Parts: sequence; structure tokens; C-alpha cells
Amino acid sequence: MGVSNKNAQNNTQPKGNKKDFKKPIQVLHISKKDSQKKSPEIHNEQTNSQEEIKKENTVIKPQIIRDESVKKEIEDINEYNKVSDSAQQDLNRPLNFSEQNTDHQLERTVDEFDFDESAFLEALNANEPIGAKGDTISGKVIAIESDGLYVDIGGKAPGYMPKKESGLGVISNFKEKFSIGLEMEVLVIKEQNADGMVTVSARALILRQSWEKVSSSAKNGELIDVLINGFNRGGLTCDVDGLRGFIPRSQLEDGQDHQSFVGKTLKVAFLEVNPETRKLVLSEKKASLVSKLQSLELGQIIEGEVLAVKPYGFFIDLGGASGLLHQSSLTNGSIRSLREIFREGEIIKALISEIDLEKGRIGLNTALLENSAGELIIDKKKVMQEASERALKTKALFDKKEQDK
Repeated sequence: MGVSNKNAQNNTQPKGNKKDFKKPIQVLHISKKDSQKKSPEIHNEQTNSQEEIKKENTVIKPQIIRDESVKKEIEDINEYNKVSDSAQQDLNRPLNFSEQNTDHQLERTVDEFDFDESAFLEALNANEPIGAKGDTISGKVIAIESDGLYVDIGGKAPGYMPKKESGLGVISNFKEKFSIGLEMEVLVIKEQNADGMVTVSARALILRQSWEKVSSSAKNGELIDVLINGFNRGGLTCDVDGLRGFIPRSQLEDGQDHQSFVGKTLKVAFLEVNPETRKLVLSEKKASLVSKLQSLELGQIIEGEVLAVKPYGFFIDLGGASGLLHQSSLTNGSIRSLREIFREGEIIKALISEIDLEKGRIGLNTALLENSAGELIIDKKKVMQEASERALKTKALFDKKEQDK
């Protein structure tokens, strides 16, 4: 530690007695780092001053004042610097897990890190909501209220079915029809709310099943009997398995006095079935046509009159039904015009090659009656005369087609 004395630096001889000479001594607390930063010139100057004071036989004993708080603070700073330097060295040093005598050993346990896929899927299934909109679910009645009932569907909350969704039409004996423990199938019409409860319906399920049934019947060309329960200016209304059906006046055999059909039963065919728009259109005329089509067979020879000539073929009258003789099924030869083979009003014979009961269509074919390509163009009369005999050769072809359906 260095001690400064202003009088010593000016080489001034102290005057008076020793009591006057003793003045407060200024103590400078200089750290080791600050002393190292002093320039060589200042160090030499202090050394020379001290030597001159000694020569003058003036002895000054500096009083060193030790501040314990400052000392402790310096020691804490030094200790902190040591710890920081050690930590920085540890960070800069790359980890080497291959060292045998390391203080840091990582232990890996299967339970903490391994991925159990089966357990994960099981957890997902356990939390998967039951009853998405449109799902059919089997349940059991567990509670009945005045405005609806609750059905246990296996979820975290029961399904709620409003009274109006419990069946078709008006249900007067609601509590008598449904009892606790009754098993039933329901359709989810509204997905679960915040409480996990879904809204279900028996009525919606019945209607869905009805639409599926009529769609299948229409595809197969089935005929049904319906009871007429109403009329309007456009036609008649009826009920088909809980669905509202409509018969236009133009699709009646006799639509002049159509209101007189109320309360009567008619045989009809499906004209249009659309579950999305809830459109169900029926036809009495088509029912008559389908009845005739049902009596026909593939490969059968029919005789009819050419009703019309179109750019794509001929329409043939089959006695209440019409068949299409397409140009691709006319002949195996090349033709310039359809009219060079058949004309309107001409009576011809053809094979039945297609029967579509759903659309009420009949496909005809004359090319299969030819013994050689273009024979119908060269000798049409001979082909028509031998049509029945030649049709026997194609019987095996249509039998195979019928089996493939």
C-alpha cells in the first residue's frame, strides 16, 4: 500500500513541535489491480520521496485503517471471479460420455423415454368422443322426462332424444311407448356439447332407412301400391314408408278428375328419388311401362313400328313402350345415312339387348342378326325374314350377359 504526504513531496521541513505536526492522515485504499496499473514514473517518484524523508530523519508511521466490510466485499468478488472462471471452463469443455471417472452419469430408464404405441392408441380410444353426427348407435333408455328421454349409448354422458324425435307422426302415449331399460337404435343428429352429451333421434333413423329402401326399390324397378291421402292442383300426395310421395297429374293414366283418387290405392313406379332434397316422385304411367318391361327378356325378338328417326338412331314402338335402336347397334357395315336402312312408319324386327327397369328404357339391336358385315344394307328383307331363326344363335350370348348381372 502506498501513502502520500504533501509536505514530503515538496521537500519542506516541518516546523513546530511534534504535537503540531500530527495532522489527520489520509488513507487510500488501493487495490492490487490499481497498484499494478500505475505507471513506472509514479512509482519512481514515490520511492524518491520516501528516501528523502528518511534522510531527513523524519519518521512517519502510517496508520492503516482496515475496513472489514470493504475487505469482505473484496474477498467475495475474488471468490465469485474464481467460480465464474471455473464454470466458464466447464462450459467450454466438450462433454465426453466415454470417460469412466466422470461425475455426471446419465441413467436411461424404459418407462420414462420409450414410446408405447399400443398404450398411446388405447388412450386415444378411451378419450374418443362417442357419437359423431350421422352415426347409428344402439342404446338403452335410462330416464324419461315429459319433453324427452335419455339413452345410454356408452359415452361419458347419455344421449338426449327430444319427444318430437321419438317416432313418426304425433305420439300421444309417450311414456307408455318407452320404458326404462328399453333397447333401441338411434341416429346421432347433433354432436356432443360441452358436457359430452349428444342429441339422438329415432325418427331420423326411420326416415333414413325408408330412403334407403325406396332407393333400392327404384333401382330394381319395383312397383308399389300407395294410398292416396291428398291432392293439390299439380297432382296427388301419398305416404311411402313414412315419406311424402307426389304423383303429378301428367303421370296418371287419367288425370282429368284426379281429386277423385283420394282414398284409393294406385300401383305406381318410382320416377325420381332424391334423399338430399327429400324429393320422391311417383308415376302410374311408368308402372304400366315397367309391367310390360318385366314381361320381356334379353335376346327376345320383338316387332314394332319406327316412330322417329334421330341422328343417333331409331325409336321403335313396342305397344305402349318404346325402344331405342342406336346407330352403333344397327349394322356392322358402314352407312352414309340412317334413312337408307329404315324409315318412319316401317315395321321392323330387332333383338332386345338391354332392359333398364329403373329408367324404363329398352335397348334394341339388329347388327347381331347379320351373317356378314353390312348384310342389312345389302339384303334387308332376307335379314328381317330370318330374324327369329338367327336370334337363336345369339341366345348363349344373352344368357351369359344375364348371369353376369
